[in-house]
Amino acid sequence: MKMENQTSKIRPADRLSNVSEYYFSRKLKEVAQMNAEGKDVISLGIGSPDMPPSEDTIQALCKEARNLDGHGYMPYIGIPELRGGFADWYKKWYNVDLNPNTEIQPLIGSKEGILHVTLAFVNPGEQVLVPDPGYPTYTSLSKILGAEVVNYNLKEESGWMPDFDELEKMDMSRVKLMWTNYPNMPTGANATPQLYQKLVDFARRKNIVIVNDNPYSFILNDKPISILSVPGAKDCCIEFNSMSKSHNMPGWRIGMLASNADFVQWILKVKSNIDSGMFRAMQLAASKALEAGEEWYEGNNRNYRNRRRLAGEIMHALGCTYDESQVGMFLWGKIPADYADVEELTERVLHEARVFVTPGFIFGSNGRRYIRISLCCKDSKLAEALRRIKEIV
Repeated sequence: MKMENQTSKIRPADRLSNVSEYYFSRKLKEVAQMNAEGKDVISLGIGSPDMPPSEDTIQALCKEARNLDGHGYMPYIGIPELRGGFADWYKKWYNVDLNPNTEIQPLIGSKEGILHVTLAFVNPGEQVLVPDPGYPTYTSLSKILGAEVVNYNLKEESGWMPDFDELEKMDMSRVKLMWTNYPNMPTGANATPQLYQKLVDFARRKNIVIVNDNPYSFILNDKPISILSVPGAKDCCIEFNSMSKSHNMPGWRIGMLASNADFVQWILKVKSNIDSGMFRAMQLAASKALEAGEEWYEGNNRNYRNRRRLAGEIMHALGCTYDESQVGMFLWGKIPADYADVEELTERVLHEARVFVTPGFIFGSNGRRYIRISLCCKDSKLAEALRRIKEIV
């Protein structure tokens, strides 16, 4: 007699019906399978820096990892050296004063901060404003946690900036958070002091919290700025920053958030019930990375500039147009009108040229006519991707 499969009686939580597997998790499995078949796909998809952190950072990690007393649990609030390092970094580069004891919370990558902030501020059924296009995790985590996602438009004709006239007409009575991300991913639009001032004024009037995700401000950007540089911003804003992008440390999972002491304490109440502090040696090495001078960032950007040039040639080969003023580690381009949709282009490039580029629809409906190329790829691979694409176009 055939026994019934026990797992067929078990159902996942209802919250999973609101989300799907992360696009890159799913698509990179397909790329891995193609590579296993010997197809040698060049991936220009995710923004995972392929260059190392500074030599001082690596040496500090090796040295501190040998400390026999440094392998225990660490404080949930991070060690003083790392909090102080972030405070000094914000003062040096953004001219923002932060109290390292009360206004900074280290994170295991800023992605986890999205979870902690949403849990700390948003009740199930309340609303969050999410940019379209925008980072997909703002939407997926909000849905998993029972928040209602309300999109606000970013459009090319507005320089990928929020339309404040449109926002003013929206019902904000149930909105708790507004996610912003400048320099913007995926579009590369840069922040301006005027934008940040408008966002702070809007948050004050509407009694909402702006959460600005700011990991790209050191990539191909002459003047990094922070929303917290606006007077009074700490009263209604939280800013994320990440060492993944700015210091070539994506696998280290070290980020931070900064805000007023009350907001930080609320977030810590959530975080301390979910995870623990990072390995001490990593925190000390990260604090060393934060001491990098202008020459280190400039060396990093020299590599990105040449990659950006090659990515631009790929865009031109595909017939795509793009804004030259973009900053950050991606290039965002509009596809030609003769393609019915973006996947027609990206799937052709993947299966005929064996090059993976990201279709813009994964970032929202306003990205459905765009592609994104990552600059986190060696020059030689970008040049090979260009050669392959030219062969099929």
